[in-house]
Amino acid sequence: MSQNRRSYPFVRVSDHALLRFVERAGGLDVQALRTALEGSLNRASNQAARINTGTFDIVADGLRYVVVKNVVVTIIAVPTKGTSKVR
Repeated sequence: MSQNRRSYPFVRVSDHALLRFVERAGGLDVQALRTALEGSLNRASNQAARINTGTFDIVADGLRYVVVKNVVVTIIAVPTKGTSKVR
């Protein structure tokens, strides 16, 4: 074997590319999913607007939706009893 053989890094897949793959190759209707998620979060968002806060969390179905300026910026699994904290 040659000592001059170059080692190339492994290819990584970005979140954006993964989403597009699932949408285009897997047939997931991303817009329908987005619309459904927005609809289910609107009630909590309306309550937050009444108390004039732009940053808040919505906890539902074992998930914490972190909302900043009316945009869900991340979704975190909420640990249940008997499970370790998710970071």
